[in-house]
Amino acid sequence: MNSVVISGTGLYTPKNSISNQELVESFNAYVNKFNQEHAEAIRKGDMEPLQESSAEFIEKASGIKSRYVLDKEGILDVDYMHPHLPERSNEEHSIQCEMALVAAREALEEAGRSPSDIDAVIVACSNLQRPYPAVSVEVQAALGVEGFAYDMNVACSSATFGIQAACNAIQSGTAKAVLMINPEICSGHLNFRDRDSHFIFGDACTAVLLERADLAKVKGYEVLGTKLQTLYSNNIRNNFGFLNRCDERGVGAPDKLFIQNGRKVFKEVVPMVSDMIQAHIAEHGIGAQDLRRLWLHQANLNMNVLISKKVLGREATHEEAPTILDTYANTSSAGSIIAFHKHKEGLDEGALGVICSFGAGYSAGSVIVRKL
Repeated sequence: MNSVVISGTGLYTPKNSISNQELVESFNAYVNKFNQEHAEAIRKGDMEPLQESSAEFIEKASGIKSRYVLDKEGILDVDYMHPHLPERSNEEHSIQCEMALVAAREALEEAGRSPSDIDAVIVACSNLQRPYPAVSVEVQAALGVEGFAYDMNVACSSATFGIQAACNAIQSGTAKAVLMINPEICSGHLNFRDRDSHFIFGDACTAVLLERADLAKVKGYEVLGTKLQTLYSNNIRNNFGFLNRCDERGVGAPDKLFIQNGRKVFKEVVPMVSDMIQAHIAEHGIGAQDLRRLWLHQANLNMNVLISKKVLGREATHEEAPTILDTYANTSSAGSIIAFHKHKEGLDEGALGVICSFGAGYSAGSVIVRKL
């Protein structure tokens, strides 16, 4: 069976960033406006007043300080509070394709590869811009890749599930090299009027190039094994779909956007993920003391601290469990790959690490890698 390596990674970061303070100023302006407009109902007790947010509350709850977004103006507009991303003609690249091309080309350059070397493209993310034609096929055509392409969605775990799919194709001989890409426009499904979640997400796109180890031009990371797990839960949900009707802003009822029961997610996902990682490394004869780095899903700093502590049996250093959450926020499936992309250097040959994602589904994926 063919060995697989990660030979290149790429990242697209939007130009616009929104700080916690900017987001809070917009949110609180909306809260004050809402409470004034419904003052009589609130006074009678027929309606609860909305509560203001604060930058301190956001950072304490999540570890997030800012986030990159495709559109800043629409999100901060008190009367709109949604990214303004106009539809494009069918002859133009979709937004996700545009993001994907930047990340994919960086991954190709790092690996010393060209599109002609690639056999397959997988676009794996939480929200696809359209059902068909597949965004991956659009990206494939834009890059000039022959072979095949397909889209997949396993929410925040889409990247690790996509890595396993790529590994399967390479190990079986279906492909020699696969581009796995995660274009996440998370701001599009976020309710910026919800105090408990308006700060969570940002936008970004990552790309991972996986190929046969014996054909790779550069030393990268060998994939030693993958492990996936799913467990059905309603605690993270988005009901938007083609059967739903929307208003003129493209937004439906609140449950057509991101909703979650944060406390239950924390309580249930942390042990699920830490147990999965521990079981996975044990299957490969690896002890916690052998791990040099954990590239965890970037959803919540407190979750990551606790998961890494459970896996390692002690507090992890920033170098051992790097975070990009403070500046990128939660970018869904792209998060763990951003952490890997930005913090994969500086390890000695033979060093072991785990790329791990977790999120809605529940879904979780673990990828054990070794530095070559």
